[in-house]
Amino acid sequence: MVDFWSKGDIPVIGILTARKKDGSIAGNGPLFIELQKKLISLNGISFIFTLEGVHNNFIEGFSFNPEKNLWEKIKAPYPNLVYNRIPFRKAEDEIKGTEFFSTLKNKNIPFFNPGFIDKYELYDLFKSHPILHSYMPATIPAFQKQILWSFLNKFESIYLKPAQSARGNGIFKLVLDSQKQVHLKGLKKSDELLTFDHFWMEYENVLKKKNYLAQEEIKPSLYDGKRFDFRILAHAENDHYIVTGVGIRQSQKQDLTTHIPTGGRMLPYDLFQTENHDQFIQTIVEQIGKALSDQFGFFGEFSIDVGISQSGQYYIFEVNSKPMSFDENEIEARKIEHLCRLFLQLTGNKID
Repeated sequence: MVDFWSKGDIPVIGILTARKKDGSIAGNGPLFIELQKKLISLNGISFIFTLEGVHNNFIEGFSFNPEKNLWEKIKAPYPNLVYNRIPFRKAEDEIKGTEFFSTLKNKNIPFFNPGFIDKYELYDLFKSHPILHSYMPATIPAFQKQILWSFLNKFESIYLKPAQSARGNGIFKLVLDSQKQVHLKGLKKSDELLTFDHFWMEYENVLKKKNYLAQEEIKPSLYDGKRFDFRILAHAENDHYIVTGVGIRQSQKQDLTTHIPTGGRMLPYDLFQTENHDQFIQTIVEQIGKALSDQFGFFGEFSIDVGISQSGQYYIFEVNSKPMSFDENEIEARKIEHLCRLFLQLTGNKID
């Protein structure tokens, strides 16, 4: 095992992830490599690790060596900052109850991004916000039969989403027709049920097990006959929040989501950019960043999914605390830049 370099005056960033069931390390490898390259150029360095590698006085992990183009096993001192990139909610919940998490607090080591965001907690927070509340579609927990029935009866078309999921996983649409029959449409299956009672008998367990939410369907504005969403990436900077980049995602094969893994496509923001859009995006980035940090602890980055209704109203659909890589290369490059400079700022290091 390679001995880790002495910290000295070099800021050290620890990237915390988790292991898969087969024992291999999970996470966004390309992101970790690009962060390492950028940090080195800024006179910093990073390593990745999992909870299994944590010891009382040191941490075992892996550091990417750009000169050799490979990962090296290392023995590291505790870092100056821990960047939370744990990809699994269960693993993240487990670590927050461990001695390691307490040790970080005792050592005053920043834990960059508190964790995943529960969709209903987010809705609850924003619904009481003086500015953000007007951009929230009506949303309720979906585990009480009569309340869900009243909600569906009112809106006639609703989305059902697991409270703790991402990238459109588990989402489906529920439509109540004029005969009170229920039509269910998912990414992989569709179903028709004679009554809401039949629907409840069939899906009650799923709704409760995965803590589903019900959300009114917003009739979306269309481009070339297909719905589209804004994907907004934001980072903290000098006690404010800035827009790192904006992309457009448009549905193609199905209209439930616009995510590229489920068949959506990427479009440039330039096609849609207006002064009103720019002003709205900057406003919500600042307000969301402050609201999240006030409620949950410091958030240094997040992404937002925003839609526009046919009447021109903006709606906030999702906020993601661990943004996936953006397919737009220029946005991803700015992400790496902003993250690394923020790491160094939070560790008290001056940047030229």
